[in-house]
Amino acid sequence: MSVLYVVLSLEHEIFVTSPMSFAKMFRITNLLRRMQHPALVWQRHLTLGSREDPLNREMDGKFLHKVLSLVLEENLVTGVDESAKVVEFKHPRELQLYGGIDEIGLAASWLSSALNTNQHTFEVAPVFILVEHYIIEYLVKLFGWDDGDGIFCPGGSMSNMYGMQLARHQRYPQSKATGIFGMKPLIAFTSDQAHYSFEKAASWMGLGMNNVVAVATDSHGRMLPEALSEAVKHARKCGGEPFFVNASSGTTVLGACDPLNQLADVCEEEQLWLHVDACWGGSAILSQKHKHLLQGIHRVDSIAWNPHKMLGVPLQCSSFIVRHKGMLHECNSANASYLFQQDKFYDVSFDTGDKSFQCGRKVDAFKFYFLLSSHGLSEMERRVDAAFSASEYLHDQIQTRPGFRAVLDAPQCTNVCFWYIPTCLRHQPETPEWWNRLSQVAPKLKAKMVENGELMIGYQPMPNKGLVNFLRVVNYCFPPPTKEHMDHVLDVIQRLGEEIKNL
Repeated sequence: MSVLYVVLSLEHEIFVTSPMSFAKMFRITNLLRRMQHPALVWQRHLTLGSREDPLNREMDGKFLHKVLSLVLEENLVTGVDESAKVVEFKHPRELQLYGGIDEIGLAASWLSSALNTNQHTFEVAPVFILVEHYIIEYLVKLFGWDDGDGIFCPGGSMSNMYGMQLARHQRYPQSKATGIFGMKPLIAFTSDQAHYSFEKAASWMGLGMNNVVAVATDSHGRMLPEALSEAVKHARKCGGEPFFVNASSGTTVLGACDPLNQLADVCEEEQLWLHVDACWGGSAILSQKHKHLLQGIHRVDSIAWNPHKMLGVPLQCSSFIVRHKGMLHECNSANASYLFQQDKFYDVSFDTGDKSFQCGRKVDAFKFYFLLSSHGLSEMERRVDAAFSASEYLHDQIQTRPGFRAVLDAPQCTNVCFWYIPTCLRHQPETPEWWNRLSQVAPKLKAKMVENGELMIGYQPMPNKGLVNFLRVVNYCFPPPTKEHMDHVLDVIQRLGEEIKNL
């Protein structure tokens, strides 16, 4: 009850903010130095914890007031300054991830940090335990399951590893106690466009990176079900034990969304755990217009989704949900008697810490809850639709502007991939040497963008598709991208690209 009171009492003291730039962070530091504020000078003169530490005399709230006054003075709370350069890390002209922050999400982040509790037992964090419980139940229903379980994790890589760990536990529950000694090699499958976290998970779990099979994809980066079926049969023929398949809903580069229904058919036939890495594209579930990208997701065993990506919930906010209720606890529990006593005076099923690999765990679900409950689902749907709409507009403009060429015939998620072909390379035979010269354009453009300070977008090659370096714009929900922003991206690239004369 006291936690709820704190939240409500702060209701009218929520500060609007834009992302703090490095330049402004340095300015604040310099201001504090000029003020000779103890937060910066104590280390030069005193031993940590000394009775003479001047910082101890400031712990009555005055220091926080000074920090907030500096935030206001340095114009960090009044939104995005459109004239600012992106080298100060402003958005929406910085079209990579994490360029902006929603004021409601920031308020939730500040509140959760100020309350500074641990999400392992009900008695330590009762309200936050209930909030996570509520959000997990909501996500289970949102993705089409009747029942399930879940947990919030420190990032999508950990969420994906939870999926692989549970898959192994389902296949060989004895491995929790006795390990995997003497077993056939356990083989995991994921597309050749999937996130690298699955290889890392295989390494951490002792399976070995070489036992993660990269399954072929089509020209849009979507896993081919027939290729998966053949890969599973081949692994068995070679003496391996297939146990886990990862499908992607929104790959990192192309934004590819794998055909979940067809992959589920293969996994049911072969009796394999099907996990979906929806860390990026999972936000489409909030949109009636775009949720078709996740068609069939109700048939999978587990899902990873990062609201801190497309939705812009403050880092970190990564959810993992599983269709098999009780399996998280069964797989991960260690029954520490000093924390998880079974004779407590309340329902110990709310002591969720034993179903997590971690003991110390932040209350990340609260940020998502605060954002959803404040803005409402209709607003979140509008934001998701706006991100997709901006990407569709950008792709259409690329098709019509001289010198631009799209990598795909249409974007699947909000990723838009394209080449800029400078004048010196146009109207020439597209020989291997020509493509080699074109591969130099994206890195040169990236350098010019950063030096110029107007844009920061990513680039990458894709050797397994025969694609040389191309540019990639990724649109997300906050601040909402507009057609004007997309035009600005192309205008800057075109202007800087015209400066490239020799390759």
